[in-house]
Amino acid sequence: MSAAVWMQALGMVFDPYVLLVIFSSALFGLFVGCIPGLTATMATALLVPMTFFMPPVPAVAAIVTATAMAIFSGDIPGALLRIPGTPASAAYADEAYQLTLKGQAEIALGAGLVFSAIGGLFGTAVLILFSPSLAEFALKFSSFEYFWLMVLGLSGAIFIGNSSLLKASVSLLLGLLIACIGLENPAAHPRFTFGIPELMSGIELIPMMVGMFAVSELLRYITNLDPPAVILTQKIGNIFAGMWALLVKYPWQLVRGSVLGTVIGIQPGAGADMAAWMSYATSKKFSKEPEKFGTGHVEGVVESGAANNSALAGAWIPAIVFGIPGDSITAIAIGVLYLKNMNPGPTIFINHPENIYGIFIVFVLANLVMLPLGWLTVKVATTVLKVARNILMPTILLFCIVGSFAVTNSVLGVVLILFFGLVAFVMEENGFPVAPAILGVVLGKMLEENLVTSMIKSDGDPFVFFTRPIAMWLALGTVVVVLWPVLAWLLARRTSAAQSLH
Repeated sequence: MSAAVWMQALGMVFDPYVLLVIFSSALFGLFVGCIPGLTATMATALLVPMTFFMPPVPAVAAIVTATAMAIFSGDIPGALLRIPGTPASAAYADEAYQLTLKGQAEIALGAGLVFSAIGGLFGTAVLILFSPSLAEFALKFSSFEYFWLMVLGLSGAIFIGNSSLLKASVSLLLGLLIACIGLENPAAHPRFTFGIPELMSGIELIPMMVGMFAVSELLRYITNLDPPAVILTQKIGNIFAGMWALLVKYPWQLVRGSVLGTVIGIQPGAGADMAAWMSYATSKKFSKEPEKFGTGHVEGVVESGAANNSALAGAWIPAIVFGIPGDSITAIAIGVLYLKNMNPGPTIFINHPENIYGIFIVFVLANLVMLPLGWLTVKVATTVLKVARNILMPTILLFCIVGSFAVTNSVLGVVLILFFGLVAFVMEENGFPVAPAILGVVLGKMLEENLVTSMIKSDGDPFVFFTRPIAMWLALGTVVVVLWPVLAWLLARRTSAAQSLH
């Protein structure tokens, strides 16, 4: 890491325009996360049209900052309404709400804020320390290794954290089918274009994501007939009081949550939601007071809060180094990087080192800025939560339509967001996860390109995929991931059979 490049990156980030973008994105992320139903992914998708007109560093800074803020501020309605603002906050929303009912809203919100910031800084440290060395290793990769990496990423999206294997597989196959639309590789023959010239270049990733994550939420709001929740209007005191005591009491929970969150974030398709749930479960399992969980016990909030924000930084490691999104947010960010001619992959550290180090600095700033702005948001939380949804939702839809048209410069972009919004709504209503479909679209083209390139280089010999050292280990890892559910089932069956004999 060259000191000159770091100085250049610092100069880029501390430019008044970039700082203004970070501050504005932070406020936007805090607002979106605070409104139940508006997710961190939706905040990212809504920002994409704005980033279209920005240079690379402020464009990515807007996404990073808004996401970190939205993940934390999802805790606020969770604590005050028992309705998590984002899926990542759902794991411990009930715990935080029980604390509020006990008159300890400050403890619940303070723990969410402080430990989210610390977890985010931990994940950022891992990102800064390990991304460059991973990139050096990735430079040894050829199309054979990249093929197995794509397969590993796709299989990981199915087998990690999804309740229904079949539904996750169907979602992934749908994404791979959408990735096939356009000119066939390498013959450039049109596939599934139905005579529409605009589809020759394939489905644009940005309108698809805005549709699947933003428009689908709007449709869910329209069809939700539940009455609005009653907001607790009790006065919230100093949320930082008692945080040092919690830090002294639960240091291992903080470390465990941060490490687990970062590791899960690195897994393709896992993300902050899964990190929070797994961390909460781990906290309860290893707690000295497991019986207190669910009654308003802050230990679970400490560990899960650290995990969900550390997962955000962890998800950027495969995104930057290999171009594989760790979660749906980094999938959108990859689309923005391509728009800015900063193609993800190991060469990004050679071609654009100042931009990448600038992104690292933004991560640190975003987690530091979270503390004062998060405190301010908690103070005005009851007002923010009273924003009329019937005014907010149509405004968001209009923003989606205008933004999508600006990105694609055609009416097809508007049609795509509406179509994919409907598709995602129907999928989620029937229990089909959207994330594998997004991963299928992002990785599908790369998978095909690397497969075709490898087959041309090897004169059609498939055994070359298994004889190269790195490719062989990646193939082995893929087989283990794919066969793991079967092995786990056989092991469980054998254990139950042994127990029945005794």
